Amino acid sequence: MTEVLFYQLDRQPLMAVLTKLLQVTLDRGGRAVVQAGSSDRVTALDSQMWVFSDESFLPHGTRADGDTEHQPVYLTETDENPNGAGYRFFVDGAEFGDISAYERAIYLFDGRLADELELARNRWRDIKTAGHEATYWRQNEAGRWEKQA
Repeated sequence: MTEVLFYQLDRQPLMAVLTKLLQVTLDRGGRAVVQAGSSDRVTALDSQMWVFSDESFLPHGTRADGDTEHQPVYLTETDENPNGAGYRFFVDGAEFGDISAYERAIYLFDGRLADELELARNRWRDIKTAGHEATYWRQNEAGRWEKQA
């Protein structure tokens, strides 16, 4: 059964949290797919991942880059998994498809935006109804992630 983690972003922007989680995934030897809500967002994420830090970059690619099966992090707006990833990240309200092939699915949403919060609640209900184990995480005042449910 796929473990599903919901991360409510209140204190840090998406790129700060996403890149940190992706780096942890890579450091543990994993591969990831990041599914965004649109092709325009994929293009923006692609650009941002090259410059998110002065010290490093996150190895990644898109369909346009080719060699999709060799990308440690693959960015897409569809439910494809050409790199055989065990981890799938959902951003910008991207739709959950069949997540049963993944070890973990991670849903990131901005808790300050009412529409994203409502969409996350709906996704939570859908995931629980489908029988997946789900946890909900939120940052405390010190910036540490705490399990809320």
